[in-house]
Amino acid sequence: MNRNWIEARQTKYAAYVTLYVLVILCIATVANVLANRYNKSYDSTSNKRYSLSDQTAKIVKGVTQPVSITYFDKTSGFQGAKDLLDRYTTLSPRVHLDFVDPDKNPNLARAAGIAKYGTTIVQIGAKKDEAKSMTEEAVTGAIIRDLKSSTRTVCFTTGSGERQIDDNDRPGFAKFKELLGKDEYTTQSINLLEKPEVSANCTVVVVGGPKSDYQQSEVDALKKYVEGGGRAMFLLDPPLKIGRPTADNDALNGVLQGWGVSAEKNLLLDLSPVGQLLGVGPTIALVSSYDPHPIVNEMKGTATGFPLTRSLTIKSTDKTDVQKLFESSPSSLATNKLDTPNVNPKDPSNKTGPLTIAAAGTYKTGKENSQGRFVVVGSSSWVANSFISFNGNGDLALNAMNWLSSDEDLISIRPKPQENRKVNMTAAQFNWVRFSSQFLFPGAILLAGLSVWWRRR
Repeated sequence: MNRNWIEARQTKYAAYVTLYVLVILCIATVANVLANRYNKSYDSTSNKRYSLSDQTAKIVKGVTQPVSITYFDKTSGFQGAKDLLDRYTTLSPRVHLDFVDPDKNPNLARAAGIAKYGTTIVQIGAKKDEAKSMTEEAVTGAIIRDLKSSTRTVCFTTGSGERQIDDNDRPGFAKFKELLGKDEYTTQSINLLEKPEVSANCTVVVVGGPKSDYQQSEVDALKKYVEGGGRAMFLLDPPLKIGRPTADNDALNGVLQGWGVSAEKNLLLDLSPVGQLLGVGPTIALVSSYDPHPIVNEMKGTATGFPLTRSLTIKSTDKTDVQKLFESSPSSLATNKLDTPNVNPKDPSNKTGPLTIAAAGTYKTGKENSQGRFVVVGSSSWVANSFISFNGNGDLALNAMNWLSSDEDLISIRPKPQENRKVNMTAAQFNWVRFSSQFLFPGAILLAGLSVWWRRR
């Protein structure tokens, strides 16, 4: 009986082991199937270095046609590209990847016109384009070019002291131009003094901080353009009368007033303590909350800054619908003392915040499927070379441009540049880290072990 009991017990344990093995195998099989079908990962880096941006996710998820991404390189170079391109396949089942070695498949490479290793071709339908580099911006840019049927051109006005797109100094717009290029916009300068007519190839016109008064012919050209269904961005600085004076530009402001936007002749000062914590002065208005509008809906939690800005007063008209985008903090004020650097915060003539800084509006042209659009901001310095990299300024500028060009599907937060997170140490700090890791901690563990051994001896 004892033997039978032992055999029964062995049989039971064998059944348990078999059951456990089967359960483990089932779990492993299910896990592998799910891992193969659902490629999910978690990016714990502070700047989401190994994740695609919201903009890329929005664009790829919105594509309704198959997207073919083909990478041509030596087999040994596939892995570096695979790390990035695999992230696109997790966004949509419509994205298909192919990796081709031109040395092993020369006919395929020749048919695609591949001239060098490391080339990425993105094809949607009959349209195909080459990514300029193996980066998210470049690959997503190629997708955008495939989706867009026409060239989008941003025209910057010149001739009245506006900021220039080829100026690399602090006041210039060279970085703004570069940023637009990354979103697949082309740029050019137009002079409405020489030819008072907006070219038909201009998708959006930018009036970027004119120092001098616009002539009536220029104003009429802009008015006709927007009221005919055109799109324009007006960046109008306060008419300061110190240093190099800025003209009042009454004729241009008169057109904006007819559309429901009055650019006030004042200078906005932000006395919020947040600015002091960030190391910026009161002449920079900080914004961290936004009104509901497609331009700024994706900006929640992102701060923007506006140096030397004026306030706006807005209202809709029978022809226009005007909406506020954002305003200054309750701790702000606006002074109309524009001829002196000395401002009395307690002056009763000051306007107290919050005050509107930016607005967007639409114009009813009366034509079917035709709508004029305009954005007005009381500053041009916020997109100058010296400040466009401040927090969300670049995102805001591109969001406004995408709304103006009716490309709302592109409005989002762009990829942020990778942060340099290296640890810099002095020689003394480095010696301490080396001593503690090589001698102190191992020595402590050795002493603890000897202590336990001595007590049990």
